[in-house]
This record gives sequence, C-alpha cells and structure tokens, in this order.
Amino acid sequence: MVRSRKFETLEVLIIANGTRQGAELLCDSKNLTITFIMKNGYKNSETGSDLYECFGKIRKNNPDVTFLCKGAKINVHPSSMSSQMTQGVKAYELTLGKNAHRNDVVSIFDYEEENLTNNPEIQKEFFMRWINTDPVDQ
Repeated sequence: MVRSRKFETLEVLIIANGTRQGAELLCDSKNLTITFIMKNGYKNSETGSDLYECFGKIRKNNPDVTFLCKGAKINVHPSSMSSQMTQGVKAYELTLGKNAHRNDVVSIFDYEEENLTNNPEIQKEFFMRWINTDPVDQ
C-alpha cells in the first residue's frame, strides 16, 4: 500500500517589516517539512524530527519575522508523546511550578501575540527550568 503525502496549508499572521500580514505554512506531515511562504513570494522550507522542530527552524532562519503563533511562545513545548502522536502539532503551554495537564495542550499554529521568540533555544531553556522546578499543584 502506498501512502500519499499529507499536506496542509495553514494561514498564519506574522509581523514583517513592521507590518502585520498573512502568510502560509505548507505542512507535510509525512516528510515532516514546513514551507513558509510570504505574500511577497519569499519561501523557506525546513525539515525536522517533528513539525514543532521544523517551525523552530523556520523562525530561527527568519529573525526579522514575528510569528503570531503558540509555537513561538517561550513556554510552549511538546512532550515526547505529543510529538510522536501529533507530529509536534500539539504541545503544552507550560507554567513554572505547575504540572502540565490535558487542558494545557495547544496547537502550535493557534494565534498568540505575547511572550514570543524566534529562538528555539530560549524555549528549550524554559522547558528545562520547568522540568527542574518542583510543582506546587500535585
């Protein structure tokens, strides 16, 4: 049986050159690739172990573009299971000192405009701080 490619085109909002505008993310969940397409025709494709990683590479390689998405939020990070089950499309919005719960799961492409970063290392650093912080809610 031959599996066909699964592409999904998502419209996202970005800020580029000081202007809020739409852009497209062409997500290939079979080959774990995202192609970022701006209205001016600019394209950038990245491949990774999941779509969260791909999105991180897209953001890192486009430092002058702010992606208004949950996946760009400093405290959003997938678990190993969510990465495997959703190819990294679902992740946890984490809070220091609190356990992650089912209601903390977000789509990385959902709209967000607070606490954003283009640097995946900042997200990894937050995740490591979260792991090393004792939870207050048991």
